[in-house]
Amino acid sequence: MNSRFFRAAAIAIVLAGAMRIATSAQNNPETAKVKNPVASTPESIAAGKKTYAKCASCHGTNGEGGPGNDLIPAAPSLVDDQWDHGSTDGEIFNNIKNGVAPDFNMVPFKDQLKDEEIWNLVNYLRSIAKKK
Repeated sequence: MNSRFFRAAAIAIVLAGAMRIATSAQNNPETAKVKNPVASTPESIAAGKKTYAKCASCHGTNGEGGPGNDLIPAAPSLVDDQWDHGSTDGEIFNNIKNGVAPDFNMVPFKDQLKDEEIWNLVNYLRSIAKKK
């Protein structure tokens, strides 16, 4: 009985540590300072548009958000001026790469996209943003 308790306690500690690491990437002032190393050129924006195909099923074909469903909340607009999880290039990059904790409704794409692809995607998102 004690070994089950210790095993459960160890698992809980490991999971709590993993969640702390995942959530610490968000709201990190250092992430906000990261500059996009990929110039926003027509080529970069075009490459980002191709990559955006992975995002369109949730965020809509024009980036205006998606309806969600019973299991997943509505995906936010990517063209408005409200970014709940940070609006700098570094924060957007981080959200795409590492997902948005704690529920990870925005899943991480670090295993599917290379960093340059994510930076191109950031450039594309900037290009489709509604101008004030």
